[in-house]
Amino acid sequence: MSEADVERQAKSPAKSQAKSPAKAWDDMARGNERFVAGAPLHPRQDVERRESVASGQHPDAALFGCSDSRLAAEIIFDKGIGDLFVVRNAGQVVSDSVIGSLEYAVSVLNVPLIVVLGHDECGAVLAAIDSQGADAQALPPHINQLIAKILPAVRRVAGSPDGAIDVGTIDAHEVGREHLRDTIAELIEASELISDSIAAGTLAVVGANYRLLEGRAVPDIRIGNL
Repeated sequence: MSEADVERQAKSPAKSQAKSPAKAWDDMARGNERFVAGAPLHPRQDVERRESVASGQHPDAALFGCSDSRLAAEIIFDKGIGDLFVVRNAGQVVSDSVIGSLEYAVSVLNVPLIVVLGHDECGAVLAAIDSQGADAQALPPHINQLIAKILPAVRRVAGSPDGAIDVGTIDAHEVGREHLRDTIAELIEASELISDSIAAGTLAVVGANYRLLEGRAVPDIRIGNL
């Protein structure tokens, strides 16, 4: 190890003792309860924290959620700078970049927990439902590609795997819940690294639905040692 490496290591923040998956989720849940109650602590958001993590990150959890502007992860869970490794896209749809990012969080940053966060009134979910209407206008290709992975949930909730459906009768909240489950199933199936880490007990996955008005993240799926 060179002198530069030694100096860099000395200046880096010491990695805290790794949390268990259960402890990581408990901390997330407690932070969300503070947010719901209107009594957040806003921890680790000061100049000292900013400076201490400038040379390295050791987040407590990874969060994969929708890009919706109302889902600011660190605020919802009352977290600070460097606490969460966040991956977001519209509708929390699994892609190669999402899998690669989460695998990085697990294998390099050693996070013990992945939270997959859906929410009510999701624009991507509503777009997926509306796209199945008889008079639906064609969507731009990239949006169409994005919502394609939500369509199985739409069809399942509608009870019509192939035929015409009445989009006005579909429960968007139920579609969101089904899509959340599909997302987690696809993530685990697509990533051997993630599924092996769950089997080894070093990683857990929680799927939660965020209620916009209430501010509460309600767990729906728990996989791993929680």
